[in-house]
Amino acid sequence: MEKITHKVLALKYRPKNFKELIGQDIMVETIINSIKINKLPNAYLLTGIRGVGKTTTARLIAKALNCSKDFLTEENCNCNNCNEISNSKHLDVLEMDAASRTGIDDVRELIESSKYNPTSAKYKIIILDEVHMLSKQAFNGLLKTLEEPPPHLKFIFATTEVKKIPVTIISRCQRFDLHRVTVENLVKNLKKILDIEKTQIPDGALTLIAKAAEGSVRDSLSLLDRALISQTIDGKNIDEAFIRKMLGIADRSKILNLLTFVFEGKQDQAMKQLRELVDEGIQPINFLNDLLEIIYFIQQKKTLGNLDSELSMSESEQSTISSISENINIKTLIVFWQFILKVMDEISVVSNPILSLEMLVVRLVHLKDMPSYENLLGALEKNNTNVNTENNNFSIDLKNKKKILNEESQITKIPKNQIRNTTQTKPDLSQHEEKVSSLEDLINLAQRKKEIQLKYDLENNVNLIKFSEGKIDISFNQNLDKDFVRNLSSKLVEWTGSRWVITLSKELGEKSFSEIKNIKKKEIIDEAKKGDLYKKITNIFSDAELKEIKKED
Repeated sequence: MEKITHKVLALKYRPKNFKELIGQDIMVETIINSIKINKLPNAYLLTGIRGVGKTTTARLIAKALNCSKDFLTEENCNCNNCNEISNSKHLDVLEMDAASRTGIDDVRELIESSKYNPTSAKYKIIILDEVHMLSKQAFNGLLKTLEEPPPHLKFIFATTEVKKIPVTIISRCQRFDLHRVTVENLVKNLKKILDIEKTQIPDGALTLIAKAAEGSVRDSLSLLDRALISQTIDGKNIDEAFIRKMLGIADRSKILNLLTFVFEGKQDQAMKQLRELVDEGIQPINFLNDLLEIIYFIQQKKTLGNLDSELSMSESEQSTISSISENINIKTLIVFWQFILKVMDEISVVSNPILSLEMLVVRLVHLKDMPSYENLLGALEKNNTNVNTENNNFSIDLKNKKKILNEESQITKIPKNQIRNTTQTKPDLSQHEEKVSSLEDLINLAQRKKEIQLKYDLENNVNLIKFSEGKIDISFNQNLDKDFVRNLSSKLVEWTGSRWVITLSKELGEKSFSEIKNIKKKEIIDEAKKGDLYKKITNIFSDAELKEIKKED
């Protein structure tokens, strides 16, 4: 009994000429023109994502250069050269996987063999797939041959990661970027293949396959192959619901219902809808991507006012999106987008990703309860004890807040004479003697005088023991600048008009100025965390963290 071998669709329907290469019209036109006028580069560099036709294009170029007839005008040339290249059997067209031949010895062997004239074709052609895998030495070995190859030799490089190829190699090649194929072109190609295979699949299902392929022709054919095999064995009708289940994609209308419940603040119904989608077998990452897509559509409808360009969306879905867009603002959509992206990161660390999806829905529902930043500021400015937001009423103890802000202002307080002596007025300070009565005054003075190193040492590397007029007793750590005492003494004479005695001691002294400042800052933050405002925000944003409290000017 003869064994029948199945050929996958991606190989069975591989383009045999430039006309069958879809989605790369500009590149095809350029290559054909260069061949027609005989202006050929020494090397071609084909880049792009997987499955857009890099290796196929390389073989088509090899056929066009070595065809014994006229490959550019023939519909399907069957000359010996073209047939042997198609079957990877031509002696003069060497197709190699650079991932398995990465070393300089492999390249040296390749260059030695390329010196000989072709046996039966016009050109000896070397096709290197995944060329970015070559080692640095191997790339260097190619440089001279690439720049001045023998007249009979042509290189064709293909890669998915062009950034890993040295610029010296790229500059010696004619580069062609193969683009992702549009959903529309992928659907047309799938329909054409289904006609040949004498089977039918609805347009909606084909659109789902094309979207899942993400611009890759090979991926779209592999998914179609998978669907057709299911139909052959089980005799099932391949419809949109079947493809969604096969790919783990949620029904868009159900996601729209879920979002509607979220925007209406109906947590129970939103969770029920999510669990229904989970029971249907959705993939978490696909679900999140679908959410992002719908949020984008809502934004597009709100800002541009139409969704006519989205061919895969039904009228009912467009109507639902229009209804949602009327009752939501752009700021909320932006926050939703950021939350979903954050959950995408969480999925990689959470053992059960479904839990992350449920928590996402809860957080999105409660976003409507979050007071706006503008309302909070407005309430603080008016010294109201009650902050009324759009959806919430909660109290803020303004006296408590003012106390916190005043305490911190003592740390960062700028002396009045510093305010007067800004760089804008540029007064002549040399005519006036500065008064220094504390370490803080000295640090502020160093800052005004732009003595950055001195200021840094005073803040971080000095521990004060005693400070009095004309005398400073300090201890220090090992990071103190070796010229610190000399610099400080000379600067104090210059700034105050009198000499100061600086004594270095082995006593421990106080904590450094920066340590004291950090301790006070922490105390202020800890006190603020006891307030109602902080508790309200952390109840809504569980991962929020209070970093700093600043006094408003």
